[in-house]
Amino acid sequence: MNTEIATNPMDVKALAMDFLTVSQQAAIAAYPWIGKGKKNEADGAGTEAMRNQMNTIDMLGVIVIGEGEMDEAPMLYIGEKLGTKKGPQLDIAVDPVEGTTLMSKGQENALTVVAGAARGSLLHAPDMYMKKIAVGPKAKGCIDINATLTENMSVVAKALRKEVHELTIMIQERERHHMLIDEVLELGARIKLFPDVDIPGAIATCIDEMNIDMLVGTGGAPEGVITATAIKCLGGDFQGQLVPQSEEEISRCLEMGIEEPEKTLTIDEIVKTDQCFFVATGITDGLLVKGIQKKEDQFTLSHSFVAIGGDVKNYQFIEARHS
Repeated sequence: MNTEIATNPMDVKALAMDFLTVSQQAAIAAYPWIGKGKKNEADGAGTEAMRNQMNTIDMLGVIVIGEGEMDEAPMLYIGEKLGTKKGPQLDIAVDPVEGTTLMSKGQENALTVVAGAARGSLLHAPDMYMKKIAVGPKAKGCIDINATLTENMSVVAKALRKEVHELTIMIQERERHHMLIDEVLELGARIKLFPDVDIPGAIATCIDEMNIDMLVGTGGAPEGVITATAIKCLGGDFQGQLVPQSEEEISRCLEMGIEEPEKTLTIDEIVKTDQCFFVATGITDGLLVKGIQKKEDQFTLSHSFVAIGGDVKNYQFIEARHS
């Protein structure tokens, strides 16, 4: 299991704005590949820009969720150390282009995401499926990933002071989720389906204006760690459960220090500290943020979302002009 290394929590929080620049630069680098049908080129451009910018930050950062193992990825591989090696020690979880297929087709909801936390505090999740459930701060402590969706909707509705039929549930449009979709509709509640990328939908549960009450479904485990970090910064709640599909995936869990691969994981087990942050920058327009825009005066416009954990949780939407 991870061994936590002491670090100054205020330094970790202060790094959020440095990582905003990291996210912005990765999104801008990926922008030229929108709609070009070349996922690898887009991901490579975002990855290189992200890595170069992170190496300018005064920190000792270690990639725990990245582009793959050292033999699979030349940059941002799991275990890679980044930064000037001076300053706070961090776990870093990244996806330079979340939604590569969406981006390659010119579709919405492609974005750059990065999360950081004190060293030793983020779950080292293998690249496999994870069952997930997310809610906002008003329903914190109510969810149980082992209960039925009907049971979870009932307790969440009570916490939100709503009737069950007034709830809106975010679910990825996949065949594996048809039973969940049917269950929501049978209860008279609303569904909001999305084709790919579940991180924005989970975050939306924590932002009242987005009118999303819960996200449920099965998606990528690495993305689950990034999502849990964002949700923790926002004061919401998240639970996950790894879903290994083979003996090889079970062995992979054990190798990464996860002794009970199918154990229910609470948000505090996925992210073991409140000293954490999350940053996302839109590449294409999406639920959470707008995409990169090129302006006639040679400026580039970016739209980002920054969430910072700690004693006083807060988030910001940031529009920036880049020459």
